[in-house]
Amino acid sequence: MPFTLGLDTGGTYTDAVVLDGSRRVVASAKALTTHDDLARGIGEALERVLGEVDDRIGLVSLSTTLATNALVEGQGSPIALLLVGQGPEVLERAGLRAAMAGDPVEFIAGGHDGSGAERQPLDTEAARAAIERHASRVAAFAVSSHFAVRNPAHERRLQRLISELCEHPVSCGHHLTAALDAPRRALTAALNARLIPLLTDLVAAVQGLLTDHAIGAPLMVVRGDGSLMSADFARAAPVETILSGPAASLVGARHLSGERDGVVFDMGGTTSDIAVLAGGEPRRNEDGAVVGGWRTRVSAVEVHTFGLGGDSAVHPLPGRPFELGPRREVPLSLLAARHPRVLAQLRLQADEVPLREHAGRFAMRRRRPPGGPEALSPAQRQLWDRLADGPLALVDLFAEQTRQRALDRLVEQGVVALAGFTPSDAAHVLGWHEAWSREAALAGATICARIARDRFGRDLGDGERFAARVIEAASEHGARYTLAAVLAGTAVAPDGRIAAGAQALIDASIEAAPNPELVEVALRLRQPLIGIGAPAATYGPELARRLGTRLVLPPHAEVANAVGAVVAGVLQRVVARVTPLPDDRFRVHAPSGVSTHRTLEDAAVWATDEAERLAREQAEAAGADTVAVESRREDVVGRTDDGMELFFESTITATARGKPRVLVG
Repeated sequence: MPFTLGLDTGGTYTDAVVLDGSRRVVASAKALTTHDDLARGIGEALERVLGEVDDRIGLVSLSTTLATNALVEGQGSPIALLLVGQGPEVLERAGLRAAMAGDPVEFIAGGHDGSGAERQPLDTEAARAAIERHASRVAAFAVSSHFAVRNPAHERRLQRLISELCEHPVSCGHHLTAALDAPRRALTAALNARLIPLLTDLVAAVQGLLTDHAIGAPLMVVRGDGSLMSADFARAAPVETILSGPAASLVGARHLSGERDGVVFDMGGTTSDIAVLAGGEPRRNEDGAVVGGWRTRVSAVEVHTFGLGGDSAVHPLPGRPFELGPRREVPLSLLAARHPRVLAQLRLQADEVPLREHAGRFAMRRRRPPGGPEALSPAQRQLWDRLADGPLALVDLFAEQTRQRALDRLVEQGVVALAGFTPSDAAHVLGWHEAWSREAALAGATICARIARDRFGRDLGDGERFAARVIEAASEHGARYTLAAVLAGTAVAPDGRIAAGAQALIDASIEAAPNPELVEVALRLRQPLIGIGAPAATYGPELARRLGTRLVLPPHAEVANAVGAVVAGVLQRVVARVTPLPDDRFRVHAPSGVSTHRTLEDAAVWATDEAERLAREQAEAAGADTVAVESRREDVVGRTDDGMELFFESTITATARGKPRVLVG
């Protein structure tokens, strides 16, 4: 049996593992993710594991948190959204206006009705003008048409038109979901378009490295539901990789720990992902994955993602000690290890009186701007040019004039990164980590403690005491987030966030009861806490103690995501619906189009055959070798006052499963 190679690219680390034919880990490695050139970090991890394997690699599988992190941090490429048959009012639903973040939205006449009939002809001339107007300023287009899940004809025509006029990728709503709810479908299409350049760069980096190492094995990517899809499939629908990393971590946690029931806590550099294993299977969220506050229409495992990680930004604030997350910043200890001159600057800033604004923070290039530097505004271009020689202290960057708006926009686009004090730095100050510069971390902690004292009148002690407070706060946040995730959907946390009335009791349980002599407040997990990810060994024991449960740290916990990437299978679902027409006929709405039939049974048979055909084709296109397809039919019926049965809708769901193709020989 050939070996399989698993890769996981996260916001901070890139992991690589090699498994043998018995699915045992025979080699593993970690390297820092290099956002300016993803191939460098991936290549470093790849070199380390391939050096221990002298046999053929038959399959390569990739999971990633880059899409998830981009949405959590509000980043992504500029896009244009074309809404067909919908008015400006749709922007006020599902958070669509906020998600567009000022990017252009065009309203095009057209669309269909609930039966799939054309409501208004598509205004191709207006669409052509809109495409030509924005093509030079965006990286991708998103298209969402009214009732496209009933008839995708107008979305398909716009997709062809965009392809004729420019080379930008196109994200169509009907490709991503068969569910109704036009605003959420448009949101999903927009987020997908925003992520396409990011995932394209990642896949290209991996494919280039595989070519360099003469590895001809198929490349698969983990979807948000824990299944696999081909790299080509993933490039077209990167939004499917939302929660890819967390889904892979669940699969890996189950495989490595042997636990069938438990709460999985995966802490990375940018986010913490929390999910529940029940009977060996992860809970699924059929209503759509929620990431970064956006409820998409992407089917995924029920993972609750919070902006808490080893690299979460720490900012002292008035009224409370400090803010922790959700934004990620490069740890000062890592920055100084890579750029030694940063340490001298931090020492000077820590000793300055008075302390200057923006002390302890730096900016640096992260990756090339979409469209190149020439696509930036004059202020953004000037700032970009100043960062050409490496990290620049914000106290120097803002010495001449304020460029905060230009900097904020570059950070939002993911092309510039900020550096500052983080929990990873706190761990270095306390001696828990030794990989990078403790001196830089201590200087950063000292600056933060001075900001809290000098500006906000809060004495948080010296640098070491401040670092201890940050680690303590990270553990408390992690325990709160775990309880919120486990209790999601209950009265305690109806939307995955702890209700105001329960917050005080939760806090008392996690921290300490306000009057322990009289009242003990305790909430305990009845399942083990399965800790995975690089910081699991650091934060896991304290988290488990606060939650009153046992901690399971499986072997290779630090690379569980990469393990999960290669032990999953391919799964594709296709949904077709049958609805009645006024003339006693029945219409089938499938992703391939509409079809009209005289009887319900004829329509159901056609819908089943078409759904199964499409599911099989999609599974094969997604990289499955031997495919098995099954389907189920669910009818929605009612009764009139006189007892007659009334048919409303029939839903046929075809599910295709298969193992990924493996290169043999």
